[in-house]
Amino acid sequence: MASAGAGMTERERDGCRELLELLQTDDLLALADTVTSRLVQPSNRQEAINVILLYSQSAEELLKRKKVFREIIFKYLATKGVIVPPSSEKHQLVYRAKEYWCEGLKICASEQTYTNPNIQQQEDGGTQGDQDDNKECHDLAEEFCQWYFRMLNSQNPLIGEPQQEWGPQHFWGDVTLKFCYNTSEQNMEEYSGAELVSLRLLSLVKEEYLFLNPNLNAGGLKCTVSRYGLVVVAVAGTVHRSTCCLGVFEQIFGLIRCPFRENTWKIKFVNLKIVGQNAIEPGTHIERPRIKYEQEELQEFYVSKELALIEPQKY
Repeated sequence: MASAGAGMTERERDGCRELLELLQTDDLLALADTVTSRLVQPSNRQEAINVILLYSQSAEELLKRKKVFREIIFKYLATKGVIVPPSSEKHQLVYRAKEYWCEGLKICASEQTYTNPNIQQQEDGGTQGDQDDNKECHDLAEEFCQWYFRMLNSQNPLIGEPQQEWGPQHFWGDVTLKFCYNTSEQNMEEYSGAELVSLRLLSLVKEEYLFLNPNLNAGGLKCTVSRYGLVVVAVAGTVHRSTCCLGVFEQIFGLIRCPFRENTWKIKFVNLKIVGQNAIEPGTHIERPRIKYEQEELQEFYVSKELALIEPQKY
């Protein structure tokens, strides 16, 4: 028998209990039947709530149940002063509820967004020493890339690894993606919004079976940070499908720290360029992929973003 809320923190368990109180009695009893496969028959509301919490493996599993309606989660968040757009879909409300329960904790950072304590800003917006900054920025870039590519590549069904939690929660709502690919001819796609950007990147590995192998050494990784805190990460690597190397890629990320959770980051923009082998001139020696941008050139990626960074409504 499972222990009460075995996969929940105390705060999640208390939050789920309060949320369940908002359900109608008939819905509570039906939910208890579903969670226990009709093996337990509670006689009243409190028994039903206790049973539901007892047999739920995690807060997310519970919130995704059909009887936990989108409107109930929205109402719960409103009672807690958590303002979300009325048009929010259920998966977005589930994420925001989990985020609310995790605020001030790092317990769900690995599930929802990238966490790194290395870039610590002073009150004047500067950082502590150029040499320390360069190392901290590079460390952040390396750890972020390991986290990102491990998570994205795990969605490839040919890899055979457990899928990690990919989705729009890793991006800011107004994120942009510029995707350029050159096989026989050059093509450019642009997307905006966390849902569309996450789905397009997901399709590369889940539907096109690509595997992106970043080069985190020998010049394949560079990083810079703006005075407003936007971190630009540039990484190069090779593109594979099964055992075939299809070409090379270059990807540039803009990361912004979450203001409501300490030392966590979300993706603000993504520029991805893939060059297939058949687009490379015959006889050309293919070097190990590396980033050729100089530091000043990388800084140009965030110059156009700085106005957005100081407009509160963008967050």
